[in-house]
Amino acid sequence: MADILVLTTGGTIDKLYFDALSEYQIGDSVVDRLLATARVRKPFRVQGLMRKDSLDLDDADRAAIAAAVAEAPERQIVITHGTDTMTETARALAQIAGKTIVLVGALAPARFADSDASFNLGMAFAAAQVAPPGVWIAMNGTIFPAAHVRKDRGANAFVPV
Repeated sequence: MADILVLTTGGTIDKLYFDALSEYQIGDSVVDRLLATARVRKPFRVQGLMRKDSLDLDDADRAAIAAAVAEAPERQIVITHGTDTMTETARALAQIAGKTIVLVGALAPARFADSDASFNLGMAFAAAQVAPPGVWIAMNGTIFPAAHVRKDRGANAFVPV
């Protein structure tokens, strides 16, 4: 069994830019590549759940994420997620006991040179190992208790509440 489960749901971290369409689309997850590049040796497994922008997630999607977390044998879970509704999904996970769940995203796609994705994923991976059970959000160089954070769209950052 892996020590850490990484669930991928889509979001900016996995977005691609298509010039012909002048828009972003969710591509294949880059999580395996990012963790390989970081030379992570802690046993983990990656499971793709969905490839959606978080604005397109609904209650059924959140229920599927919660079910995957609850059913996983791992007690340390990292979830890649779009930033716009990350706190909503965190609320849907709040009743899962005995697991450390860390949601993480990026404000720029991982495929971009100036992306925050690698740093955020590394923080989430570390937080899953040391934070107590509960739901956390790893963004902007900070580990936030999920119930006490919000995305400030004007500042393009997560801030405590």
